[in-house]
Amino acid sequence: MSTSGSGKAIVAALGANLGIATTKFVAAGVSGSASMLAEAIHSLADSGNQVLLLVGGRRSRRAATDAHPFGYGRSRYIYAFIVSIVLFSIGGLFSIFEGFDKLREPHELTNAWLPLTVLGVSILLESFSLRTALHEIKPLREGQSLIKFIRHAKSPELPVVVLEDIAALIGLVFAFAGVGLTVITHNPAWDAAGTLAIGLLLVLVAIVLGAETSSLLVGEGASATATVRIREALEGTAGVNSVIHMKTLYLGPDELMLGAKIAVQPWASAGEIAAIIDNAEKAVRLVVPETRVIYLEPDILRPSKNSVN
Repeated sequence: MSTSGSGKAIVAALGANLGIATTKFVAAGVSGSASMLAEAIHSLADSGNQVLLLVGGRRSRRAATDAHPFGYGRSRYIYAFIVSIVLFSIGGLFSIFEGFDKLREPHELTNAWLPLTVLGVSILLESFSLRTALHEIKPLREGQSLIKFIRHAKSPELPVVVLEDIAALIGLVFAFAGVGLTVITHNPAWDAAGTLAIGLLLVLVAIVLGAETSSLLVGEGASATATVRIREALEGTAGVNSVIHMKTLYLGPDELMLGAKIAVQPWASAGEIAAIIDNAEKAVRLVVPETRVIYLEPDILRPSKNSVN
């Protein structure tokens, strides 16, 4: 996934959320709507999310050091995890608390036209942000469904932004329904119910993103398709009899590490083996360009040899 594409989507989402958060806070203060306040906190949290994603992307580009010989690519996973757990959970738990508080002490809305107008404009702005994110991931999905793409994406930024925008649009619908039903029925419980729905939605999204980013933090290997391509590239290299075993690991969203033991002819000289390894590395990078760190161990395949030596 291109870093530039991720950055474009994040900046678009940040600009939209800052504008939305400001108008929502004003509308919440004037109308006293709990749903409007929950949505304002939601947009503020989303803005913080985008800032963290940008910081994570910047830190991930630092050069490798002796202490971190494989670089800082996983910084993007760490900051995405902070986004998914801390900020989403804070927004969700605040909204749930606010919803229960309004159920205990309900009050009538004033100037209800203002939050309804702000929510309508917010839907348009969030739709723009979501459209930008969906446009950026379109060439990367490779025919996958949106859910499958989010589950298997190695770059965390765009899936986070897409889920944020989807959650924001659904939350806006909840808020609009809560405020609208309160105006129609003169029952402020609907406003509180909308606030609770927004909170539960944010907590649900936090759980989904937390599960996905924690898997990336633990360490994920190449996809099944990429693994097949790598194996075929190795076995198709002249001088490689077979791949005894291989393992892959993403050091960052754009950097894959490959370690493999390859079988060569028993009579191959050191020079020939070195040439075989060089050619195998070129073949792998040709089919899976993000395979930047490659360790190949030449061996002789023997019938009695354990394949995981």
